[in-house]
Amino acid sequence: MPKKSKFASILQEKCPRCRQGQMFISSKYDLRNFDKMHTQCTHCGLNFELEPGFYTGAMYVSYAFSVAIFVIVGFSLFIFLNDPEIYVYVLTILLTLVALFPILFRYSRVIYLHLFGGVNYKPDQIKSQNKI
Repeated sequence: MPKKSKFASILQEKCPRCRQGQMFISSKYDLRNFDKMHTQCTHCGLNFELEPGFYTGAMYVSYAFSVAIFVIVGFSLFIFLNDPEIYVYVLTILLTLVALFPILFRYSRVIYLHLFGGVNYKPDQIKSQNKI
């Protein structure tokens, strides 16, 4: 089996250890269940909550996403609408953030686990060997 890149596994919301098991139960477009995660990887058995409150740190990743969206939308409005009223900036940025919230929530967790979880890639790991 060819090695799957870390970037591809982040985009596909896969486990950081085996890069095959899904981290989330449903689609990111299922607004009722977009935040529901598997407790363990369905392929290798990695426990996704490495310690209690682990995903609190994902707030910082989400904050970085929000700042990037704020800057991109703000500059776009300034350039394309020739500096509109302040309420246009506020409403557009808020609506953009609300519309993207399920995606930002999920990718914040995925990126945080992949980059700061301390989990190494082990492609041969299977569920019967579920020790970290």
